[in-house]
Amino acid sequence: MEYNFRSIEQKWQQHWKDTNAYRVLNNSTKPKYYVLDMFPYPSGAGLHVGHPLGYIASDIFARFKRLKGFNVLHPMGYDAFGLPAEQYAIDHGVHPAVSTDHNIKNFRAQLDNIGFCFDWEREVRTSDAGYYKWTQWIFLQLFKSFYNRTSSKAESIDVLVASFEKEGNSVHPIPGAQYQLPGGGNTFTAAQWKAFDEFTQQSILMEYRLAFCGYGEVNWCEGLGTVLANDEVINGVSERGGFPVVKKKLRQWYLRITEYADRLLDGLQHVDFSDAMKEMQTNWIGKSYGAEIDFQVQGQSAGTNLRVYTTRPDTIFGVDFMVVAPEHELITTIASASQKQEVEDYIAYVKSRSERERMAEKKITGCFTGAYAVNPFNGKQIPIWISEYVLAGYGTGAIMAVPCGDERDFKFAQHFNIPITNIIGDAFNGEEANATKDAKLVNSDFLNGMVMRDAIGVVIGKLEEMGIGKRKVNYRMRDAAFSRQRYWGEPFPIKWINGIAYPLDEKELPLQLPHVEKYGPGPEGEGPLANIPEWTARHLETNTMPGYAGSSWYFLRYMDPHNDQAFCDRKVSDYWGQVDLYIGGTEHAVGHLLYSRLWTKVLFDLGHIGHDEPYKKLVNQGMIQGSSRFVYRVQGTTNKYVSYGLKDQYETNQLHVDVNIVDGVELDTEAFKKWRADYADAEFILEDGKYICGVEVEKMSKSKFNTVNPNDLVERYGADTFRMYEMFLGPVEQSKPWDTKGIEGVHRFLRKLWRLFFDEVKGAVWTNDKATDAELKVLHKTIRKIEDDTERFSFNTAVSAFMVCVNELGELKCSKKEILESLLILLTPYAPHVAEELWHELGNTGSVLDAAYPVFQEKYVVETTKEYPVSINGKLRTTMHIDLSAEQAAVEQLVLANEIVQKWVEGKPVKKFVFVKGKMVNVVV
Repeated sequence: MEYNFRSIEQKWQQHWKDTNAYRVLNNSTKPKYYVLDMFPYPSGAGLHVGHPLGYIASDIFARFKRLKGFNVLHPMGYDAFGLPAEQYAIDHGVHPAVSTDHNIKNFRAQLDNIGFCFDWEREVRTSDAGYYKWTQWIFLQLFKSFYNRTSSKAESIDVLVASFEKEGNSVHPIPGAQYQLPGGGNTFTAAQWKAFDEFTQQSILMEYRLAFCGYGEVNWCEGLGTVLANDEVINGVSERGGFPVVKKKLRQWYLRITEYADRLLDGLQHVDFSDAMKEMQTNWIGKSYGAEIDFQVQGQSAGTNLRVYTTRPDTIFGVDFMVVAPEHELITTIASASQKQEVEDYIAYVKSRSERERMAEKKITGCFTGAYAVNPFNGKQIPIWISEYVLAGYGTGAIMAVPCGDERDFKFAQHFNIPITNIIGDAFNGEEANATKDAKLVNSDFLNGMVMRDAIGVVIGKLEEMGIGKRKVNYRMRDAAFSRQRYWGEPFPIKWINGIAYPLDEKELPLQLPHVEKYGPGPEGEGPLANIPEWTARHLETNTMPGYAGSSWYFLRYMDPHNDQAFCDRKVSDYWGQVDLYIGGTEHAVGHLLYSRLWTKVLFDLGHIGHDEPYKKLVNQGMIQGSSRFVYRVQGTTNKYVSYGLKDQYETNQLHVDVNIVDGVELDTEAFKKWRADYADAEFILEDGKYICGVEVEKMSKSKFNTVNPNDLVERYGADTFRMYEMFLGPVEQSKPWDTKGIEGVHRFLRKLWRLFFDEVKGAVWTNDKATDAELKVLHKTIRKIEDDTERFSFNTAVSAFMVCVNELGELKCSKKEILESLLILLTPYAPHVAEELWHELGNTGSVLDAAYPVFQEKYVVETTKEYPVSINGKLRTTMHIDLSAEQAAVEQLVLANEIVQKWVEGKPVKKFVFVKGKMVNVVV
């Protein structure tokens, strides 16, 4: 009986679908386990072999936990809103709802072909109104809440209003100190609160809401008609499409994530993320301790201060210049007449740059404003510069530069010939900055002789005493921009009337996207919804939510996807709790994870769920890279190609070629001629009768012709082979190049496994005979290895262990049901189709998916014999397997009866018999 993998796989996939084999219930006597993949965006290109890596890993673990007796939730859905989906639709001239649905169908077919154990009855799509109704509902909870710094949690805005009516805002100061009341200042009494008109009251409340609206400078891309995130802008143009990007002030929605900075940091101590991931999130939050200092600007009216944030107030006498962000509001006020044009030109240059580019820039750029600040302690004039390396959103948007203590400041001072003050004596060599805190201060007035770290508190005390500074904790993280000027996203459930944002009644949800055949950017940077009269007549918000809105909470909806009364019933979320295992790429390490953690904490604070961290354990799978192939066209010819080993004899142009027409490195020249019409008359200069291609590992991309469609491999080798080969490539967390050639070895392994059960001529060869100790030893060694490797996500070594096991059973000529049955259960998470087929061929009626995982028994792998070296007169003559419990007399009898020993003893009397237990035997004659 032949291993007909395609018919086997199609048969069982259909059977599992027909019998709802992967349906999961929200209650069970079994312990629960929740395995989740990061939400995929259904691109039009479909899956290539790099995409399923994480899905296969999670599938193996989900199946493994099911076999171990858990009620396993393993769902799948689609992150279907957002700019990529919208742009794809525009590029292809279709409505995004149509293209998204088409792409999802293609994705689903590819996923089904690989045989995943997803409970498809729980599928969610962020673009379905039934789903985004609850995204809008959660947004309203954010809008109707504030962060109570006293109780350190989110509470209803009604609590805040009640406090204002009773005692003004003395208990709850406005979070943003820059906000000014109509009469000035940012504090008010209960009487004043009651006297404010509705517009003023709502404006004040907006300063507290967790979802709030404000004006902010954004990356506006006219070509795409939307605002872009910093990481979507490269060299002043959009990553998608290469359209120009400029800075523009627009009304934006934000999430007040900064209020949760400390809780987000603390939460990292209670989750099982990698150290690298925790470090990334910690650095993004960027908590630091220091002081805010007000420097008077010379020649300006009293109160025109430049406020800086510094972690090193001890260096205040080493400040040789100030650097202000080009966006800083003071620049237009303080720039001198002689420097005004130069300042304007520099600002125009910076506006074309993204924050990412500005932070990574190695070239030093800047512009002197012509203005000076005054050192509050010694009256020294400090020139004020602007430079792109200072960002408006971090700290105060201004820094005090101490060149002897900061390398960036040092290089800036050198570049612009700014004199450098040495405040650390011998610790500064004049060649590079020294950021030490252990030097004794010099040239520092009342701080002279003091160790720098001891001076920090002294300076802060002086500043506070003088009323020009205060101790301050700062964060690099900024409030998250939460609106996009595009059509394909969740509409905000907000109406604007007379400048006031009013939430829709929850009964009006979902607020559905209006169907339009065609759309484009609205006026003045507004979203496409601003072009729809029916929408604007209702005074509805014309922006839509960003892509990460739906993905911030989707793990909760999977728990209770068909509930139209709540986003998730509390009993259900209490049952499933946190995601036990979350698998996805590091590209979502900061944004998605932080936002999802924020939403979870807010929902926890408001009593909607019972856990405040969404993911218990996170595994980041590496990337499968493309292994590109190249041909070399001889220059001066139109269609002559030279093989790799001969290319240095010619002037050539290197061209990508489709990896699917290359066997290893050998080009199928006939397939190459058929690949494209302009290659039909190609000529080849061969080496040893072959055309050898060049090789390079690159990102897997259609443009590099190095993608491989998993459908093709499943068709050729089977889904089980494909699944195991993806795991066999290397550790799941590491990136590795794809090489189709290696898949043959895994396919041979599965055929070898099949032959333990069936001979192609004889048919079934398995028996009900009792297993030998040697066979049980192989099995239990494998049980221990596979269980341990799977628990550690070391799937590549588990695949190797299966190969070793099958080889060893083959050498033992073992085809016994007792052994093979357990082996199939072990194999089920990795190769479920062949395991199910052979399980039934052994006569089992139930599914292997529900079998009990084999229990490792130590007794079968404990060594009972030892191979002893046997020497005659000190020379090794043979080896013998002897029971480890055997004593001297029994060993002596066995050894002397051995034919080889007798040959070397030659009948001579034994003078001495040396037996060292567990080590050796020596016969002296």
